[in-house]
Amino acid sequence: MSAVLGYIKENSLDWQPSFNGELKDGRFGYRGSLIVEAGKQLSPDRVLPPKIQAKQVIMVTNDKTIEFFACELESFEHFIPMFEKYKDFFSKDSKNLLFVIDLNESGTFEYEGITFNAFVLDESSVWNETLDMLNLEKGDLKKASPSEKIEAVYDESQTSDLSAKSRTYDEMMALKSNTKKVLMGAV
Repeated sequence: MSAVLGYIKENSLDWQPSFNGELKDGRFGYRGSLIVEAGKQLSPDRVLPPKIQAKQVIMVTNDKTIEFFACELESFEHFIPMFEKYKDFFSKDSKNLLFVIDLNESGTFEYEGITFNAFVLDESSVWNETLDMLNLEKGDLKKASPSEKIEAVYDESQTSDLSAKSRTYDEMMALKSNTKKVLMGAV
């Protein structure tokens, strides 16, 4: 198990994972949400959903660091708490994609020496947006196992330019809006 996944497990930071396991070439993968700020503990066996989470995470790690990371953030204000919680595992070589609901424009920024590519997320999902950015077809991955899907995303990300317009962190904060995700249900 990688140090990243060990940290997540030891601190109970995984939330509704759909995959958490080994990939090829000594890498490890994770799909699900990651807790940034835990929900209120109601009883020893009952806890409210996390107050802040990195949702729809697609993550590939080696033994010690994150090599690829994509997630949804409800607000760009959640970036710093998320970064602080997991910063020991990001590296200057990792590919990091943030899909943020309350951004008006996309941008690539550096924070504490780590590059993050932040994109506006309207109604789609992190998975669909990531596949589009990497020019991968959902149909081509339909019969692949969960680990093979993550590996395909990782492999393609290594040769793809995922950057947006270069900005500073402060410029990205200035692009924050009051937009909230609209949940669609049965009519």
